Amino acid sequence: MSQVVLDSSAILAFLQHEPGADKVLALVGRVRASAVNAAEVQTKLIRDGMPPEMARAALLMCVQSIVDFDAAQGELAAGLVLQTRDQGLSLGDRACLALGLATRSPVYTADRAWAQLAVGVDVRLVR
Repeated sequence: MSQVVLDSSAILAFLQHEPGADKVLALVGRVRASAVNAAEVQTKLIRDGMPPEMARAALLMCVQSIVDFDAAQGELAAGLVLQTRDQGLSLGDRACLALGLATRSPVYTADRAWAQLAVGVDVRLVR
């Protein structure tokens, strides 16, 4: 099975049993995420009252591989800023797309604005 990349919104949809969780569940076992997105997810869970150790464990229920955000991905993410400005994508969003570009993997998100992107990444919506 080929690997896929999940955006923070897709991971949170799964962990919080939101619409789209079933689509993410079908991907579990082949999911990777950028370290930037892993930090975003854990931050949200901790802010919402989950202890840090539990936030990490929850993340790992969905994500099998956390990929370091390196200089090459940083350049890719920075290079996407002009192409994604109209959709209001954050650095975390662009880090996710950069990982998808670097690994030639489809990227799953719950953010509908991504459906209009034309950045060389196979973007798939979970809802």
